Amino acid sequence: MRTDSKFRRFLFSLRSYAAFFLLMSFVITCCMLLFLSMLSGSMEITYTERGIRFAAVATFVNVIFLSLLCTVIDAVRRRLFVERPVRRIVEGAEKIMRGDFTARIEPFHSIDSGDGFDVIIDCFNRMAEELSGVETLRTDFIANVSHELKTPLAVIQNYGTMLQSPDLSEAQRTDYAKAVTEQSHRLADLITNILKLNRLENQRIYPAAKRYDLGEQLAECLLGFESTWEKKGIEIETDLEEDVFVESDDELLSLVWNNLFSNALKFTEPGGTVSVTLKTEGASAVVKVADTGCGISPETGKHIFEKFYQGDTSHAAQGNGLGLALVKRVVDIVGGEITVESEVGKGSTFTVKIRRADGEVQKNT
Repeated sequence: MRTDSKFRRFLFSLRSYAAFFLLMSFVITCCMLLFLSMLSGSMEITYTERGIRFAAVATFVNVIFLSLLCTVIDAVRRRLFVERPVRRIVEGAEKIMRGDFTARIEPFHSIDSGDGFDVIIDCFNRMAEELSGVETLRTDFIANVSHELKTPLAVIQNYGTMLQSPDLSEAQRTDYAKAVTEQSHRLADLITNILKLNRLENQRIYPAAKRYDLGEQLAECLLGFESTWEKKGIEIETDLEEDVFVESDDELLSLVWNNLFSNALKFTEPGGTVSVTLKTEGASAVVKVADTGCGISPETGKHIFEKFYQGDTSHAAQGNGLGLALVKRVVDIVGGEITVESEVGKGSTFTVKIRRADGEVQKNT
């Protein structure tokens, strides 16, 4: 790519040299022919001092005229091929400065393909497109955060107002206080996830890699949800291969497992099944978290890792749509890979691949 660019610049230099060479040859030739013509034949004056002076003046006037003509031509060229594209770029930049990220500049396609304006315009349009995408994400993020904050705050406000009533029974007062506590936890989780996601996206969290047993971490994270699966009567199936070591940030990966387990249990109906498997495939450790829940449609699967996206609105009150966005970002940071397979009404399977510790890969090969 760089070689092609250098070659095009070289060809442009050759064309420019050839154009100026022909122009100067034409000007000088015209001047010399005019000088000789005036010197030899004008008014039948031959090689006299007066004839030479007349020929010289006429040639000088001709040089002035040709210089003026070249100046006009250059001014027209600059007007059409320099000032016009520069004006377009400036106008586009001013629109961007005013916050209009839909601004785009039409390619100029000048005769001189080596002037670089189309390259600048292309870069400008791509920059505007990126800024437009960032602005859309920012606007959507603020709108979604505002909506997610309003819901628990409204619940807390309503139940707080009702708690002030003197006619409440003890049972009602306990239920209202419990609702306030649950919504407070939800609000705290939302703010925590927003802060975590912001730090991850701005790369303010740097993975602290260490070697540890992945199977043990999965078992510990899964046990943290024991009360949840017992309350819903969900059957837990595990198939964890022993001595599978990875070299990664255990705190970041615990976010992945906790969110995947939480989602699997949340979307699985009472009496359903959640399974967790850990296998090795070559240099990778493969973790699969499957459930027999409601599943997701192919369209939902395309957006499942986007912030605040919730495919199943019936469970919207149980989360804030940030969990899988966190999962995707963490997996990207640690150099892993995550995919999802799902069918509506039959459940979902999330597969996470992480590179095993180098020592373990060499030991098994």
